[in-house]
Amino acid sequence: MPSNSTPGRRSLREGAWGWLFVSPMVLVLGLFLVLPILMALWVSLLHWDGQSNPFSGQADFVGLQNYRNLFTEDGLDRALFATSMRNTLYYVVLTVPLQTVLALFLAIMVNQRMLRGKGALRTVFYFPSVTSSIAISTVFLFLFQGSGAVNRMLGWLGVKGPNWFADPRGIVWVVLGWFGVSGPAQGGGSAGHGPLGLSWSEWFSGPSVAMCTLILMAVWTTSGTFMLIFLAALQNIPRELEEAAALDGVNRRQLLRHVTLPALRPVLFLVLTLGLISTWQVFDQVYVMGKGAPGNTTLTPAYLSYSAGFDNADYGQGAAIAFVLLAIILLLTALQRWVLRERDAKPKRKPKGADRATR
Repeated sequence: MPSNSTPGRRSLREGAWGWLFVSPMVLVLGLFLVLPILMALWVSLLHWDGQSNPFSGQADFVGLQNYRNLFTEDGLDRALFATSMRNTLYYVVLTVPLQTVLALFLAIMVNQRMLRGKGALRTVFYFPSVTSSIAISTVFLFLFQGSGAVNRMLGWLGVKGPNWFADPRGIVWVVLGWFGVSGPAQGGGSAGHGPLGLSWSEWFSGPSVAMCTLILMAVWTTSGTFMLIFLAALQNIPRELEEAAALDGVNRRQLLRHVTLPALRPVLFLVLTLGLISTWQVFDQVYVMGKGAPGNTTLTPAYLSYSAGFDNADYGQGAAIAFVLLAIILLLTALQRWVLRERDAKPKRKPKGADRATR
């Protein structure tokens, strides 16, 4: 009996000491993370202008009305939210794969043993990631405006550059316009309605030229950080695996598919998750480069949440948008984790009579 109780008491004592040491961080997280989230969840159930105390009963309790305004009630709130979701969907679908592939390519390139100037290349590729996003957004705004450097360079080539931040059409209709095909008017509907009240033509019109500029800037500024993450993982892959693959006559493409990518699966999940979170929460570039203009084609849920609270004094609606965005990020992260999970190989079934044949 004493021999059985001693390990149990020891584990309880170790657990108590463990909780004692982590209690400061638990208190900090609870005070500055969990508690504000719960307070914001309560605010999302109110119609609150931010002037009174939301816990004193002075704010109007509306329940799930703020969420119904986003999904089921026809009106401006639903239209703006649907537009922001469409814009961000294109932003995520294009930015995350592009920045991941580019970061992996750069990491493989600077990881070559015979490459000269590795340190200089890593610094050059990583430098945009440590530069202020506000400063880069301002530079891009000047580059892509009507009289900016990009249009001047296109003029030297005999190409009339577009007014990048004034065309509200999607890139699909812009390209079709080159062939004389005119699309529907901005905000106009087509036959039937798509999700959240937007027409199908609006959902499939593609990102605007201004949103494509934001995508280009995001890929350029984030690939350096993810390159370093991939580079650290590549340097941890045993050289013996590559040498064994080389002896078997494996080419570079087969090496990447069957050796490198399986070894990078945990890091790939990390990079995709970080990219997914950052793209769904994009705010500062949108704030600097037009605040949703032109025609709300660069509007995002993060900026819409900010605008609902600080511009329209409707903090309940802003909090509801924030929690919808949180639910989307958690759902997509879980889906991504399921897709990239480790799949155990199923054991092959022995043919009938195999056991008797081996006896």
